[in-house]
Amino acid sequence: MDDHWLARPATIRKLWIVFIFILALTVLADALVRHDAHFVVDGTFGFAAWYGFLSCIGLILFAKLIGVFLKRPDDYYREDHD
Repeated sequence: MDDHWLARPATIRKLWIVFIFILALTVLADALVRHDAHFVVDGTFGFAAWYGFLSCIGLILFAKLIGVFLKRPDDYYREDHD
């Protein structure tokens, strides 16, 4: 088994904690910035964070939906057709 420091469960847990802390600081830093909102919604607190999160979810759902129509059988490229 590979004992790389990034594969250890303790390191993965610490990295999650650090990443969540950095993301929280980034969202909290939004309170220190003056926004010139063009619409009401883009002036709300944490707009970039929740808009990015919802956009990511939307893209994942769209990719899954499109995958239903573009899916091919496992033997699609097989030369011999019986």
